[in-house]
Amino acid sequence: MLLDASASRLVVIDVQSRLLAAVQGGERVAARCAILAKGASLLGVPVCATEQNPAGIGGTVPELAALIGTVFPKTTFSAGGDPAFAAWAEAGGTVVLCGTEAHVCVLQTALDLRRRGRPVAVVADAVGSRDAADREAALNRLRVHGVDIVTAEMVLFEWLGRYDRPEFRAVLPLIKALGPDAA
Repeated sequence: MLLDASASRLVVIDVQSRLLAAVQGGERVAARCAILAKGASLLGVPVCATEQNPAGIGGTVPELAALIGTVFPKTTFSAGGDPAFAAWAEAGGTVVLCGTEAHVCVLQTALDLRRRGRPVAVVADAVGSRDAADREAALNRLRVHGVDIVTAEMVLFEWLGRYDRPEFRAVLPLIKALGPDAA
């Protein structure tokens, strides 16, 4: 099933400076999350972020925080443990997840949302973990439990749906920034 911008919500999970420093390819994950947030904004897709223990490990990285209006601080690893986030996520459509760590907060949020009957997609090239084996295990486990595993480029093209949309010219540079040599 293709992602539809009018029936999607983007969640940027725990892209926080102190956590990101320990994640393999953390800068690339943050850059791809930012590209997704920019694309979501251009295409009218609601965006939020979560922050695990922001008092202890800081808030969302500044370059990403500037793109996101709604932030849900959390104490549980699954964002679904927060009633305000759960209400936001359950407001409709496919919940598209990116961020860190793939095998902890992303995984637990995705499985929690699936348990509640929500369709979920995880952006494989926009999630990270401290260890590559943990990231791969998380993606494999998510796939088994009915979570769509997608890439940032797939998300943007599916949200666009067609090249003759007025937003295409604004989204195209974002897609190009995802190229193989991108951050």
